[in-house]
Amino acid sequence: MSNLIVHGGTPLRGRIVPSANKNAVLPVLCATLLTDQPLRLHGVPDITDVRKILDIFRTLGSEVRMDYVSGTLDLHHRDTAFDAANHRLPEEMRSSIMLVPPLLARFGVARLEDNVKGCTLGVREIDPHVDIFRSFGGVVERAEGSLLVRASGVLAPTDHWLDYASVTTTENFVLCAAAAAGVSTLTNAASEPHVQEFCRFMTMMGARIEGIGTSRLTVHGGHPLRGGEFRFEEDFHEITTFLALGAITGGDVVVRNSVPANFPLIDRTFAKFGVQITHEDGWSRATRSGPLKVQTPFTSNVLTKVEAAPWPYFPVDLLPIFIALGVRAQGNAMFWNKVYDGALGWTGELSKFGAHVFLSDPHRLITFGGNPLTPAVVESPYIIRVAIALFMVAASVEGRSEIRNATPIRRAHPRFVENLRSLGVHVEWTSEE
Repeated sequence: MSNLIVHGGTPLRGRIVPSANKNAVLPVLCATLLTDQPLRLHGVPDITDVRKILDIFRTLGSEVRMDYVSGTLDLHHRDTAFDAANHRLPEEMRSSIMLVPPLLARFGVARLEDNVKGCTLGVREIDPHVDIFRSFGGVVERAEGSLLVRASGVLAPTDHWLDYASVTTTENFVLCAAAAAGVSTLTNAASEPHVQEFCRFMTMMGARIEGIGTSRLTVHGGHPLRGGEFRFEEDFHEITTFLALGAITGGDVVVRNSVPANFPLIDRTFAKFGVQITHEDGWSRATRSGPLKVQTPFTSNVLTKVEAAPWPYFPVDLLPIFIALGVRAQGNAMFWNKVYDGALGWTGELSKFGAHVFLSDPHRLITFGGNPLTPAVVESPYIIRVAIALFMVAASVEGRSEIRNATPIRRAHPRFVENLRSLGVHVEWTSEE
């Protein structure tokens, strides 16, 4: 268990080069199993989930050379072998379910733990994935403590319509479709930037995908995939996080951002709290004139609101970051999580700082901001950006605060504390048994 100690009240200032998006890197790593040709990836972050997948590859006999200093990864799955009797995919990492399609394509079988999980964001079923595997001709059955997925021969192409625009289910569809002999179509596909980046990697390997960035994907499969070289983009979550940290502390943080086209709605959401975002020469900056203040809507008898749902809505993973801004801003705002049930249960921790928040129902929260806050010791659930949101509030309050169970930050943000220190924050990790 790791906790973050922060001495807040210091405006953050400086430049940050963010890491790649975990949610792009992990499916790309899984996809590499679809080829036996060498691959080189640039910008691979040193995060726990990456290390776990690379450990899986080594266990399966793949050639893995990772330089965590430069972020360069060389992979060669030429001698990879999977034995369902001895090899299982770990349950503690939800992304391991995306190893199933390439294992099916290469070895006709995959075995994973029965309870694949990630962050504690309410119920996260695997039924949509099971539907995908079966749609391509896979047979899914329960074994003791695990799920066994089998395929006899080459996967069959299919047309599928998702119940909802799930990121990992969309990526699993593309992985299966690339290996299937024919044309497959997915309707209600997720279109987040990391899904688009994953699809571009698949295209680099030789897959033909139509509709990238839309809700309908057509994949022409059945062709051998090749090796190659690929460089990851900066994570728009991490870019937003450091811009928000600069804004909430009254500082001046500039973040490298090579894809500002992903930011118009995020920029407008910052503006709702009196923060202006500018993008120039591959860098982004957050500025504010005066204190944080919730802007009154033109329809003045309604609350300013942030509605989070699948892309191109405001990204649901960033909602906690803006709840932190709402707590510190003068005025009231409503936050609406349209994806996960139980994802707002952590907000009671904000009251330990003296914040006034009201949970209307499992999906909607109102912040009554601008109250004077004091340092606190708070508990984070196992949700990456909730731990960061609690840290943001602590960093904006003068004095010593502690965020307990902040470990999930390590799943997505390498060198998080080192980056914060470079911006002038007095922060450190502590561990307890």
